[in-house]
Amino acid sequence: MDCLVCHEQTGTYKKFPAGAGNPVSEPKVFSGNKKTYYPPDWASVAQSVSRPGRKNCGTCHFYGGGGDGVKHGDLDSSLMKPNKALDVHMGTDGQNFDCTRCHSTRLHKIAGRIYSTPASIDRKSLIEDDRTPRILCESCHTASPHKSHAKANDHTDKVACQSCHIPEFARENPTKMRWDWSTAGKKEDGKLIVKKDELGKVSYSTKKGDMKWEKRVKPEYFWYNGSIKHLTVKDVIDPGKTVKISEPVGNQDDKKSRIFPFKVHTGKLPYDKVNKNLVIPHLFPKGKDDKDAYWKGYNWEKAIAYGMEYVGLPFSGEIDFVETSYVFPTTHMVAPRESVVNCSECHTKENGLLSKLSGFYMPGRDSSSGINTIGWAVILLSLCGVVIHAFGRIFTHGRKEED
Repeated sequence: MDCLVCHEQTGTYKKFPAGAGNPVSEPKVFSGNKKTYYPPDWASVAQSVSRPGRKNCGTCHFYGGGGDGVKHGDLDSSLMKPNKALDVHMGTDGQNFDCTRCHSTRLHKIAGRIYSTPASIDRKSLIEDDRTPRILCESCHTASPHKSHAKANDHTDKVACQSCHIPEFARENPTKMRWDWSTAGKKEDGKLIVKKDELGKVSYSTKKGDMKWEKRVKPEYFWYNGSIKHLTVKDVIDPGKTVKISEPVGNQDDKKSRIFPFKVHTGKLPYDKVNKNLVIPHLFPKGKDDKDAYWKGYNWEKAIAYGMEYVGLPFSGEIDFVETSYVFPTTHMVAPRESVVNCSECHTKENGLLSKLSGFYMPGRDSSSGINTIGWAVILLSLCGVVIHAFGRIFTHGRKEED
Protein backbone atom coordinates (compact mmCIF):
# COMPACT_ATOMS: atom_id res chain seq x y z
CA MET A 1 0.00 0.00 0.00
CA ASP A 2 1.14 3.52 -0.71
CA CYS A 3 -0.46 6.96 -1.09
CA LEU A 4 -1.04 6.63 -4.83
CA VAL A 5 -3.17 3.50 -4.46
CA CYS A 6 -5.89 5.56 -2.79
CA HIS A 7 -5.33 8.98 -4.33
CA GLU A 8 -4.22 8.73 -7.97
CA GLN A 9 -7.00 9.14 -10.53
CA THR A 10 -5.54 8.08 -13.89
CA GLY A 11 -6.28 4.39 -13.33
CA THR A 12 -2.90 3.49 -14.80
CA TYR A 13 -0.97 2.94 -11.56
CA LYS A 14 -0.54 -0.84 -11.45
CA LYS A 15 1.40 -3.09 -9.09
CA PHE A 16 3.22 -6.20 -10.30
CA PRO A 17 1.32 -9.19 -8.78
CA ALA A 18 4.46 -10.82 -7.39
CA GLY A 19 6.34 -7.59 -6.78
CA ALA A 20 5.82 -7.25 -3.02
CA GLY A 21 3.61 -4.19 -3.51
CA ASN A 22 5.84 -2.42 -6.01
CA PRO A 23 5.25 -1.38 -9.63
CA VAL A 24 7.80 -2.46 -12.23
CA SER A 25 10.68 -0.26 -13.36
CA GLU A 26 10.65 -1.81 -16.84
CA PRO A 27 8.04 -3.81 -18.83
CA LYS A 28 7.61 -7.28 -17.34
CA VAL A 29 5.32 -10.24 -18.09
CA PHE A 30 3.60 -11.96 -15.16
CA SER A 31 3.57 -15.73 -15.64
CA GLY A 32 0.23 -16.10 -13.82
CA ASN A 33 -1.88 -14.22 -16.37
CA LYS A 34 0.61 -13.65 -19.22
CA LYS A 35 -0.07 -9.93 -18.88
CA THR A 36 2.63 -7.31 -19.42
CA TYR A 37 3.00 -4.68 -16.69
CA TYR A 38 4.53 -1.31 -17.53
CA PRO A 39 6.26 1.33 -15.39
CA PRO A 40 3.89 4.13 -14.28
CA ASP A 41 3.93 7.52 -15.98
CA TRP A 42 5.01 9.12 -12.72
CA ALA A 43 4.35 12.72 -13.78
CA SER A 44 0.71 12.15 -14.82
CA VAL A 45 0.05 9.81 -11.90
CA ALA A 46 1.40 12.27 -9.33
CA GLN A 47 -0.45 15.23 -10.84
CA SER A 48 -3.77 13.36 -10.77
CA VAL A 49 -3.83 13.01 -6.96
CA SER A 50 -7.23 13.78 -5.48
CA ARG A 51 -9.75 12.54 -2.90
CA PRO A 52 -10.25 8.77 -3.16
CA GLY A 53 -13.02 7.75 -5.54
CA ARG A 54 -15.05 4.57 -5.73
CA LYS A 55 -12.55 3.03 -8.13
CA ASN A 56 -9.65 3.62 -5.74
CA CYS A 57 -11.43 1.72 -2.98
CA GLY A 58 -12.97 -0.90 -5.24
CA THR A 59 -9.70 -1.86 -6.92
CA CYS A 60 -8.77 -3.64 -3.68
CA HIS A 61 -12.04 -4.24 -1.85
CA PHE A 62 -14.09 -5.48 -4.80
CA TYR A 63 -11.36 -7.94 -5.83
CA GLY A 64 -10.02 -9.01 -2.42
CA GLY A 65 -9.09 -12.67 -2.02
CA GLY A 66 -7.93 -13.12 -5.59
CA GLY A 67 -10.90 -12.11 -7.71
CA ASP A 68 -14.18 -10.27 -8.16
CA GLY A 69 -16.54 -11.06 -5.27
CA VAL A 70 -14.30 -13.73 -3.76
CA LYS A 71 -14.38 -12.40 -0.21
CA HIS A 72 -17.22 -10.01 0.48
CA GLY A 73 -20.60 -10.96 -0.90
CA ASP A 74 -21.70 -7.32 -0.64
CA LEU A 75 -18.60 -5.86 -2.30
CA ASP A 76 -17.84 -6.58 -5.95
CA SER A 77 -17.45 -4.81 -9.28
CA SER A 78 -21.21 -4.37 -9.65
CA LEU A 79 -20.87 -1.52 -7.14
CA MET A 80 -18.54 0.43 -9.42
CA LYS A 81 -21.58 1.95 -11.16
CA PRO A 82 -24.67 0.43 -9.51
CA ASN A 83 -28.27 1.54 -9.80
CA LYS A 84 -30.26 2.30 -6.66
CA ALA A 85 -32.04 -1.06 -6.90
CA LEU A 86 -28.68 -2.63 -6.02
CA ASP A 87 -27.62 -0.01 -3.46
CA VAL A 88 -29.77 2.98 -2.54
CA HIS A 89 -26.76 4.94 -1.29
CA MET A 90 -24.26 4.20 -4.07
CA GLY A 91 -26.70 4.05 -6.99
CA THR A 92 -25.71 6.43 -9.77
CA ASP A 93 -29.42 7.12 -10.36
CA GLY A 94 -29.90 7.90 -6.67
CA GLN A 95 -27.63 9.31 -3.96
CA ASN A 96 -24.43 8.31 -5.86
CA PHE A 97 -22.33 8.20 -2.68
CA ASP A 98 -18.62 7.51 -2.89
CA CYS A 99 -17.14 5.22 -0.23
CA THR A 100 -15.71 8.19 1.69
CA ARG A 101 -19.21 9.60 2.25
CA CYS A 102 -19.69 6.99 4.98
CA HIS A 103 -16.13 5.84 5.62
CA SER A 104 -14.98 9.26 6.75
CA THR A 105 -11.41 9.79 7.90
CA ARG A 106 -9.53 11.76 10.48
CA LEU A 107 -5.73 11.88 10.00
CA HIS A 108 -6.07 8.83 7.72
CA LYS A 109 -7.86 6.82 10.40
CA ILE A 110 -10.73 5.35 8.41
CA ALA A 111 -14.09 4.93 10.13
CA GLY A 112 -15.36 1.38 10.06
CA ARG A 113 -12.25 -0.65 10.80
CA ILE A 114 -14.09 -3.31 12.77
CA TYR A 115 -10.99 -5.13 13.96
CA SER A 116 -9.22 -2.30 15.80
CA THR A 117 -11.87 0.38 16.26
CA PRO A 118 -15.38 -1.12 16.30
CA ALA A 119 -17.90 1.39 15.00
CA SER A 120 -20.49 0.47 17.60
CA ILE A 121 -18.49 1.65 20.63
CA ASP A 122 -20.09 5.08 20.42
CA ARG A 123 -23.55 4.89 18.87
CA LYS A 124 -24.14 8.58 18.20
CA SER A 125 -25.87 10.33 15.34
CA LEU A 126 -24.66 13.43 13.55
CA ILE A 127 -27.62 15.21 15.10
CA GLU A 128 -26.08 14.65 18.54
CA ASP A 129 -22.49 15.29 17.48
CA ASP A 130 -21.60 16.48 13.98
CA ARG A 131 -18.01 15.26 14.46
CA THR A 132 -19.14 11.65 14.83
CA PRO A 133 -17.58 9.40 12.15
CA ARG A 134 -20.21 8.60 9.53
CA ILE A 135 -20.18 4.82 9.54
CA LEU A 136 -23.18 3.42 11.40
CA CYS A 137 -26.64 3.66 9.87
CA GLU A 138 -27.83 5.69 12.86
CA SER A 139 -25.01 8.17 12.28
CA CYS A 140 -27.25 9.65 9.58
CA HIS A 141 -30.63 8.05 10.17
CA THR A 142 -30.69 8.19 14.02
CA ALA A 143 -31.98 5.35 16.20
CA SER A 144 -35.59 6.13 15.16
CA PRO A 145 -35.31 6.13 11.36
CA HIS A 146 -38.93 5.27 10.57
CA LYS A 147 -42.11 7.30 10.85
CA SER A 148 -43.28 8.30 14.30
CA HIS A 149 -44.85 5.40 16.24
CA ALA A 150 -43.75 2.88 13.58
CA LYS A 151 -43.19 -0.56 15.12
CA ALA A 152 -39.89 -0.89 13.24
CA ASN A 153 -38.40 1.82 15.49
CA ASP A 154 -38.77 -0.60 18.42
CA HIS A 155 -36.31 -2.98 16.73
CA THR A 156 -33.27 -0.72 16.49
CA ASP A 157 -32.01 -1.50 20.00
CA LYS A 158 -31.60 -5.20 19.11
CA VAL A 159 -31.70 -5.49 15.32
CA ALA A 160 -29.18 -3.83 12.99
CA CYS A 161 -30.66 -1.84 10.11
CA GLN A 162 -28.74 -4.08 7.68
CA SER A 163 -30.69 -7.16 8.85
CA CYS A 164 -33.90 -5.82 7.31
CA HIS A 165 -32.54 -3.63 4.54
CA ILE A 166 -30.12 -6.14 2.94
CA PRO A 167 -32.37 -9.14 2.16
CA GLU A 168 -29.75 -10.73 -0.13
CA PHE A 169 -26.14 -10.12 -1.13
CA ALA A 170 -24.34 -10.90 -4.40
CA ARG A 171 -27.47 -9.76 -6.20
CA GLU A 172 -25.73 -9.15 -9.55
CA ASN A 173 -22.35 -10.88 -9.46
CA PRO A 174 -21.74 -14.25 -7.79
CA THR A 175 -19.64 -14.58 -4.66
CA LYS A 176 -17.47 -17.49 -3.56
CA MET A 177 -19.22 -19.41 -0.75
CA ARG A 178 -16.97 -22.45 -0.39
CA TRP A 179 -13.34 -23.36 -1.05
CA ASP A 180 -12.13 -26.94 -0.56
CA TRP A 181 -8.34 -27.16 -0.63
CA SER A 182 -8.38 -30.91 0.06
CA THR A 183 -9.20 -31.69 -3.59
CA ALA A 184 -6.37 -29.60 -5.06
CA GLY A 185 -3.52 -31.20 -6.97
CA LYS A 186 -5.43 -33.28 -9.53
CA LYS A 187 -4.12 -33.32 -13.10
CA GLU A 188 -5.29 -34.73 -16.43
CA ASP A 189 -2.60 -36.20 -18.66
CA GLY A 190 -0.05 -34.39 -16.53
CA LYS A 191 -1.66 -31.01 -17.18
CA LEU A 192 -3.27 -28.57 -14.79
CA ILE A 193 -7.08 -28.56 -14.70
CA VAL A 194 -9.38 -25.51 -14.73
CA LYS A 195 -13.17 -26.01 -14.81
CA LYS A 196 -15.90 -23.38 -14.78
CA ASP A 197 -19.50 -23.51 -13.58
CA GLU A 198 -22.73 -22.20 -15.13
CA LEU A 199 -21.98 -18.75 -13.70
CA GLY A 200 -18.69 -18.59 -15.58
CA LYS A 201 -16.65 -18.90 -12.37
CA VAL A 202 -13.86 -21.40 -11.68
CA SER A 203 -15.42 -24.39 -9.90
CA TYR A 204 -12.23 -26.47 -9.85
CA SER A 205 -8.57 -25.85 -10.43
CA THR A 206 -5.54 -27.99 -9.78
CA LYS A 207 -3.98 -25.14 -7.83
CA LYS A 208 -6.88 -24.42 -5.49
CA GLY A 209 -9.30 -27.34 -5.42
CA ASP A 210 -13.11 -27.17 -5.54
CA MET A 211 -14.96 -23.87 -5.24
CA LYS A 212 -18.65 -23.02 -5.02
CA TRP A 213 -20.14 -19.73 -6.19
CA GLU A 214 -23.65 -18.41 -5.58
CA LYS A 215 -25.84 -15.42 -6.45
CA ARG A 216 -28.66 -13.78 -4.49
CA VAL A 217 -27.62 -15.32 -1.19
CA LYS A 218 -29.62 -14.77 2.00
CA PRO A 219 -27.33 -13.81 4.89
CA GLU A 220 -26.94 -15.70 8.15
CA TYR A 221 -27.62 -13.77 11.34
CA PHE A 222 -25.60 -13.46 14.56
CA TRP A 223 -25.36 -11.20 17.59
CA TYR A 224 -22.61 -8.69 16.80
CA ASN A 225 -21.13 -5.77 18.73
CA GLY A 226 -18.75 -4.60 16.01
CA SER A 227 -15.82 -6.90 16.80
CA ILE A 228 -14.66 -10.11 15.13
CA LYS A 229 -12.80 -12.90 16.94
CA HIS A 230 -10.04 -14.55 14.89
CA LEU A 231 -8.28 -17.89 15.19
CA THR A 232 -4.48 -18.02 14.86
CA VAL A 233 -2.18 -20.85 13.80
CA LYS A 234 -1.03 -21.12 17.43
CA ASP A 235 -4.54 -21.97 18.66
CA VAL A 236 -5.44 -25.62 19.29
CA ILE A 237 -8.45 -26.76 17.27
CA ASP A 238 -10.99 -29.58 17.56
CA PRO A 239 -10.91 -31.32 14.16
CA GLY A 240 -14.15 -33.10 15.03
CA LYS A 241 -16.03 -29.80 14.70
CA THR A 242 -16.16 -27.03 12.12
CA VAL A 243 -13.25 -24.73 12.93
CA LYS A 244 -14.39 -21.11 13.16
CA ILE A 245 -11.52 -19.11 11.71
CA SER A 246 -13.49 -15.98 12.51
CA GLU A 247 -16.75 -15.38 14.36
CA PRO A 248 -18.75 -12.36 15.51
CA VAL A 249 -18.43 -11.14 19.09
CA GLY A 250 -21.67 -10.32 20.89
CA ASN A 251 -24.70 -11.68 22.69
CA GLN A 252 -28.27 -10.70 23.46
CA ASP A 253 -27.34 -9.27 26.89
CA ASP A 254 -24.68 -6.95 25.44
CA LYS A 255 -26.21 -3.49 24.97
CA LYS A 256 -23.85 -2.83 22.06
CA SER A 257 -24.84 -6.01 20.22
CA ARG A 258 -27.37 -6.16 17.41
CA ILE A 259 -28.65 -9.03 15.27
CA PHE A 260 -26.52 -8.55 12.16
CA PRO A 261 -26.33 -10.22 8.69
CA PHE A 262 -23.20 -12.10 7.58
CA LYS A 263 -21.82 -14.01 4.66
CA VAL A 264 -20.49 -17.32 6.01
CA HIS A 265 -17.75 -18.79 3.84
CA THR A 266 -17.00 -22.48 4.36
CA GLY A 267 -14.13 -24.65 3.25
CA LYS A 268 -11.53 -27.27 4.03
CA LEU A 269 -8.02 -26.38 5.11
CA PRO A 270 -4.94 -28.45 6.04
CA TYR A 271 -4.09 -28.86 9.71
CA ASP A 272 -1.39 -30.55 11.79
CA LYS A 273 -2.83 -33.86 13.04
CA VAL A 274 -0.43 -34.09 15.98
CA ASN A 275 -0.22 -30.47 17.15
CA LYS A 276 -3.88 -29.87 16.23
CA ASN A 277 -3.52 -26.43 14.70
CA LEU A 278 -4.03 -24.91 11.29
CA VAL A 279 -0.88 -24.56 9.20
CA ILE A 280 0.73 -22.12 6.78
CA PRO A 281 1.63 -23.64 3.41
CA HIS A 282 4.16 -22.17 1.00
CA LEU A 283 2.14 -21.75 -2.21
CA PHE A 284 3.75 -19.41 -4.73
CA PRO A 285 7.16 -20.55 -6.08
CA LYS A 286 9.99 -18.08 -5.64
CA GLY A 287 11.67 -19.34 -8.79
CA LYS A 288 11.88 -22.25 -11.22
CA ASP A 289 13.90 -24.35 -8.78
CA ASP A 290 11.55 -23.85 -5.81
CA LYS A 291 10.24 -27.41 -5.53
CA ASP A 292 8.80 -26.88 -2.03
CA ALA A 293 6.08 -24.47 -3.19
CA TYR A 294 2.74 -26.25 -3.49
CA TRP A 295 2.04 -24.69 -6.87
CA LYS A 296 5.27 -26.22 -8.13
CA GLY A 297 5.53 -29.71 -6.64
CA TYR A 298 1.95 -30.16 -5.39
CA ASN A 299 3.18 -31.78 -2.21
CA TRP A 300 1.32 -30.54 0.88
CA GLU A 301 3.83 -31.92 3.40
CA LYS A 302 6.78 -30.14 1.78
CA ALA A 303 4.86 -26.90 1.26
CA ILE A 304 3.66 -26.83 4.89
CA ALA A 305 7.06 -27.78 6.30
CA TYR A 306 8.59 -24.85 4.41
CA GLY A 307 5.84 -22.43 5.49
CA MET A 308 5.90 -23.37 9.16
CA GLU A 309 9.69 -23.23 9.33
CA TYR A 310 9.58 -19.80 7.68
CA VAL A 311 7.34 -18.43 10.46
CA GLY A 312 9.21 -20.31 13.20
CA LEU A 313 6.43 -22.69 14.25
CA PRO A 314 6.60 -26.48 14.81
CA PHE A 315 5.19 -28.97 12.31
CA SER A 316 4.79 -32.71 12.99
CA GLY A 317 4.79 -33.71 9.33
CA GLU A 318 1.35 -35.30 9.58
CA ILE A 319 -1.57 -33.46 7.95
CA ASP A 320 -5.25 -33.82 7.26
CA PHE A 321 -8.03 -31.46 6.24
CA VAL A 322 -10.70 -29.92 8.47
CA GLU A 323 -14.00 -28.14 7.86
CA THR A 324 -13.76 -24.39 8.43
CA SER A 325 -15.97 -21.31 8.43
CA TYR A 326 -15.23 -17.62 8.08
CA VAL A 327 -17.61 -14.68 8.47
CA PHE A 328 -17.91 -11.39 6.59
CA PRO A 329 -20.26 -8.65 7.88
CA THR A 330 -22.81 -7.63 5.25
CA THR A 331 -23.38 -3.89 5.16
CA HIS A 332 -23.42 -2.85 1.49
CA MET A 333 -26.04 -3.47 -1.22
CA VAL A 334 -28.77 -1.75 0.80
CA ALA A 335 -32.05 -2.43 -0.99
CA PRO A 336 -34.86 0.07 -1.66
CA ARG A 337 -37.58 0.24 0.99
CA GLU A 338 -40.01 -1.80 -1.11
CA SER A 339 -37.55 -4.73 -1.14
CA VAL A 340 -36.79 -5.00 2.58
CA VAL A 341 -37.15 -8.22 4.57
CA ASN A 342 -40.81 -8.93 5.31
CA CYS A 343 -41.80 -9.25 8.99
CA SER A 344 -43.08 -12.79 8.42
CA GLU A 345 -39.64 -13.94 7.23
CA CYS A 346 -38.40 -13.71 10.82
CA HIS A 347 -41.62 -13.97 12.84
CA THR A 348 -42.54 -17.46 11.70
CA LYS A 349 -42.39 -20.91 13.30
CA GLU A 350 -40.67 -22.76 10.46
CA ASN A 351 -37.50 -21.88 8.55
CA GLY A 352 -37.44 -18.26 9.71
CA LEU A 353 -34.38 -16.14 9.05
CA LEU A 354 -33.62 -16.03 12.79
CA SER A 355 -34.32 -19.71 13.49
CA LYS A 356 -30.70 -20.30 14.57
CA LEU A 357 -30.78 -17.58 17.22
CA SER A 358 -32.12 -18.77 20.54
CA GLY A 359 -32.33 -17.66 24.16
CA PHE A 360 -34.99 -14.98 23.67
CA TYR A 361 -38.70 -14.86 22.94
CA MET A 362 -39.81 -13.71 19.50
CA PRO A 363 -43.52 -13.37 18.67
CA GLY A 364 -44.66 -15.56 15.81
CA ARG A 365 -41.63 -17.82 16.11
CA ASP A 366 -41.73 -18.95 19.73
CA SER A 367 -44.47 -20.10 22.05
CA SER A 368 -44.67 -20.13 25.86
CA SER A 369 -47.34 -21.99 27.80
CA GLY A 370 -47.38 -19.24 30.42
CA ILE A 371 -47.70 -16.44 27.88
CA ASN A 372 -50.27 -18.43 25.90
CA THR A 373 -52.33 -19.01 29.05
CA ILE A 374 -52.24 -15.31 29.91
CA GLY A 375 -53.17 -14.42 26.34
CA TRP A 376 -56.14 -16.78 26.23
CA ALA A 377 -57.22 -15.58 29.68
CA VAL A 378 -57.22 -11.99 28.45
CA ILE A 379 -59.24 -13.02 25.38
CA LEU A 380 -61.80 -14.93 27.49
CA LEU A 381 -62.09 -12.11 30.03
CA SER A 382 -62.57 -9.64 27.19
CA LEU A 383 -65.22 -11.88 25.66
CA CYS A 384 -67.00 -12.17 29.03
CA GLY A 385 -66.87 -8.41 29.38
CA VAL A 386 -68.40 -7.95 25.95
CA VAL A 387 -71.18 -10.46 26.71
CA ILE A 388 -71.93 -8.91 30.12
CA HIS A 389 -71.95 -5.46 28.57
CA ALA A 390 -74.32 -6.64 25.81
CA PHE A 391 -76.77 -8.18 28.29
CA GLY A 392 -76.56 -5.05 30.38
CA ARG A 393 -77.46 -2.90 27.39
CA ILE A 394 -80.37 -5.20 26.50
CA PHE A 395 -81.66 -5.18 30.07
CA THR A 396 -81.41 -1.43 30.54
CA HIS A 397 -82.94 -0.85 27.10
CA GLY A 398 -86.02 -2.89 28.13
CA ARG A 399 -86.31 -0.99 31.42
CA LYS A 400 -86.21 2.34 29.62
CA GLU A 401 -89.11 1.28 27.34
CA GLU A 402 -91.22 0.29 30.40
CA ASP A 403 -90.50 3.64 32.07
